[in-house]
Amino acid sequence: MDIFATCKNIPMKKDEKYLTLQVLAAYFERVQLSVAGFHKAKKDADFDLKEKTGQPCDYFTYGVACSEVEIDCLTGESQVLQTDIVMDVGKSLNPTIDIGQIEGAFIQGLGMMTSEKVLMAEDGRMVNCSPLSYRIPNVSGIPRKFNVTLLKNDNAVTHLYSSKGVGEPPLLLAISVFMAIKAAIQEARKEIGLSGYFRLDCPATVEQIRLACGDQLVKSRK
Repeated sequence: MDIFATCKNIPMKKDEKYLTLQVLAAYFERVQLSVAGFHKAKKDADFDLKEKTGQPCDYFTYGVACSEVEIDCLTGESQVLQTDIVMDVGKSLNPTIDIGQIEGAFIQGLGMMTSEKVLMAEDGRMVNCSPLSYRIPNVSGIPRKFNVTLLKNDNAVTHLYSSKGVGEPPLLLAISVFMAIKAAIQEARKEIGLSGYFRLDCPATVEQIRLACGDQLVKSRK
């Protein structure tokens, strides 16, 4: 929408046929070709905030993910063996870019779910404030098999060219990794006679996984 707003203010756009010539003409006329603004999606006024009824958005972005993980009960390390994602992005304008956005958002969420734990000192300082201590996702943390599929769905979307926003929604799908890790820990606990509920806070760091697995070393620590 900002692009449309900018183009309306270019006085020479009607005289030049090609975009490159329009840009060149704008440059010599000192016409700014960038603009900042906000876009508010048009929607029917049928949402009642007080009653929580109606439709608050033009559309919803849906996605589903299935992840398979492996954990080391002795060290607490985890590895995502495979992740399969199916994402509804409407009618994708550029599938290559959209898939890249999905992969990037998922990996960002993966860090939030497994390694990016902020440690604070009593005086409010962040203790782990370097890449060595604050573990962000790296190449080794990416799923060994990473499959992303765009759901074929170009109907019932009233947005630009039937497309949907895809920048951040896939981040939430990383919960599949966290839950897979918890399921793996549960199986490890069964082998040593532990059953029932156990607490696993997010992110599932190496320390969290190691302590949750439970064994004689953990018992002696307690």
